[in-house]
Amino acid sequence: MIEPSTLENEIKWNEQGLIPAIAQDWQTGEVLMLAWMSPDALQLTISEGRAIYWSRSRQALWRKGEKSGHVQLLKELRIDCDVDSILMKVEQIGDIACHTGRRSCFYWQLKEGIWHITDEIIKQPDDIYGQDHE
Repeated sequence: MIEPSTLENEIKWNEQGLIPAIAQDWQTGEVLMLAWMSPDALQLTISEGRAIYWSRSRQALWRKGEKSGHVQLLKELRIDCDVDSILMKVEQIGDIACHTGRRSCFYWQLKEGIWHITDEIIKQPDDIYGQDHE
């Protein structure tokens, strides 16, 4: 049994020193996105009370919403039974979690063997990030 006070020390980081982190709407339970956290990102998320991830493409800390304004305020933080993934219950500011301008990154759904887009774009990415977004 892991002592609660040492739980953060027991996290099983992957080969890159990261752990997957799921962001879930704190009221509806809707899964908004999955990203990665480094030890620093996790500590900053806890201390700042907002989602901070590790951007694998930029190799840098990524404060969710720093460019878009679509901040994720931390309401609850959980770690799974294997201590190898994080669940954050968040308040999604601006109603957009996905860089595509949708509420959730999980907008593809398989129906009868065909993939369909289920969520409409709320705001065009160019209008959120400008012309030079990833």
